[in-house]
Amino acid sequence: MSVAPLWTLAAMAAAMRAQGQGALPQAVSGLSIDSRTIAPGEAYFAIKGDVHDGHDFVAAALEAGAALAVVEAAQREKFSSDAPLLVVDDVLAALVDLARAARARLDARVIAVTGSVGKTSTKEALRHVLSAQGETHASTASFNNHWGVPLSLARCPASVRFAVFEIGMNHAGEIEPLVKMVRPQIAIITTVEPVHLEFFAGIEGIADAKAEIFAGLEPGGAVVLNLDNPQFARLRRHAEQRHISPILTFGEDQAADARLIELSLHPTLSVVHAAILGHDVTYKLAIPGRHMAMNSLAVLTAASIAGADLALAALSLSQLDPAAGRGVRRQLEIGSGEATLIDESYNANPASMAAALSVLGQANVGAQGRRIAVLGDMLELGPSGPELHQGLVEAIKTHQIDLVYCCGPLMRNLWDALSTGKRGGYADGATALVAELVAAIRAGDTIMVKGSLGSKMKTIVTALEKRFPGRAARDAAV
Repeated sequence: MSVAPLWTLAAMAAAMRAQGQGALPQAVSGLSIDSRTIAPGEAYFAIKGDVHDGHDFVAAALEAGAALAVVEAAQREKFSSDAPLLVVDDVLAALVDLARAARARLDARVIAVTGSVGKTSTKEALRHVLSAQGETHASTASFNNHWGVPLSLARCPASVRFAVFEIGMNHAGEIEPLVKMVRPQIAIITTVEPVHLEFFAGIEGIADAKAEIFAGLEPGGAVVLNLDNPQFARLRRHAEQRHISPILTFGEDQAADARLIELSLHPTLSVVHAAILGHDVTYKLAIPGRHMAMNSLAVLTAASIAGADLALAALSLSQLDPAAGRGVRRQLEIGSGEATLIDESYNANPASMAAALSVLGQANVGAQGRRIAVLGDMLELGPSGPELHQGLVEAIKTHQIDLVYCCGPLMRNLWDALSTGKRGGYADGATALVAELVAAIRAGDTIMVKGSLGSKMKTIVTALEKRFPGRAARDAAV
């Protein structure tokens, strides 16, 4: 049985108001903006980025098997007359137009997810539970910005039953145009925390920016909000001003529509007892941490109102894997024993850092093992940055972290606040910390690596995995 193409050429060209050139295919199987990973039969969009112009890689994409390239008219003369091209005025604008056409043809339940912490993990959990119950499409990785959202939407097959999109921001005004493109029937705000403070006067401004997700909600659509969050009332007012109903809530508060009744935290998973929209459910969550358990309430609420079976959705959470760089575990071979590496290197802010330290504090260690935190700078915090880094010392004490390695100028504030016995090592950058860390690790240790993407903590994860080859850690259930 043949698989239906993602886009016919006729539909694609019409949506983008594109002119064709060369020997064009009847259809394309997918869309890509990266010539390095493009698959044969896909369309390559030559988007201009902050660093590179995609038009410089059109030849490489076609050589790799791209069915066609979408290029701007102003650069058309760069390519041979027989090159398979769709020519548009602006490539990113054409991708947005194609995304809108993708949304128009959908007969699916569409969910949009935003929040200061947990967007990607919540989106991935929704992908996981919904995929078990029907064809599901979701954003790749953290494709949640001005090019990631339209690319994710334009990649959505017309046949899906569920579609899940992550929407991010670091400035006011970024979410609204994206959500108006996605037009969800369900919108989730996981939480509002002090992140991107460099670009906002305060946390209230962050809440207002997150509330932009309500602007694109389809008539009759529902929102799912964190009732325990201090910004809940502000978010609810924004929703009420747009006459949105229902406004559903999750949290520990007795009034929550999805209420956490009991939580049993274990080193590698959690056991959750909750009341979800009036239904009593108990389930295992394969990713540890209170923050993950709380967001699982939002996942089950959204899945339920999207038409999924609640019991099956809860059951499938026991097989959920963490997203890359967000808690993935690996066993490292250290001599005749093993150490555990927890990769939290994708990003960091004060709330997610505290959550990761909590998970590390619950982790198992060997007889001579230690809980080791390797922490890089949390970026975009503005003038509050030094104080927020220094403040992590309390979480380190609370969760009984044995040893801390710090890198980056902002993490120097934490380093200076640590007691001598907690200090493992300090360096200006991630690469400079590797040798000292490698020399210090021993069998039985559990090492958690975390920092903002710009602090390049993945460098340390990669170095440890190369120095100590091991295996993926699949945690046993309790």
